[in-house]
Amino acid sequence: MIGGSTFALDLLLLFLLKELINLHYAFAASIAFFVAVSINYAVSRSVVFKGTVRSFNSGYLIFVFIAGGGLVAVALLMLLCVDMLGMNYLLARITIACLVGIWTYLMNLFINFKVAGKP
Repeated sequence: MIGGSTFALDLLLLFLLKELINLHYAFAASIAFFVAVSINYAVSRSVVFKGTVRSFNSGYLIFVFIAGGGLVAVALLMLLCVDMLGMNYLLARITIACLVGIWTYLMNLFINFKVAGKP
């Protein structure tokens, strides 16, 4: 539920930044991604991964590093899908979310949100 709702926020922000403010779709997708995953971190930290042994600030720094990799992937894949493959920017973002979302979740699960006694 957390991932789905923050992804919906990601898409809404992307749409608003692209259509209302007229930002380039790759830049808009990057901003929307970072805002949504930051909210996802705070909520996931307090609800899903309550038992993590890492401090909030330390965890957020690692999270930002992981999200930075996701951010680069989102921007580059958006350019590839929209400019080279001719996909609609929203459809491209949904497709990319499947790949990048799984990667960032797994990276945070195994590296960042270390729960006491478990990886």
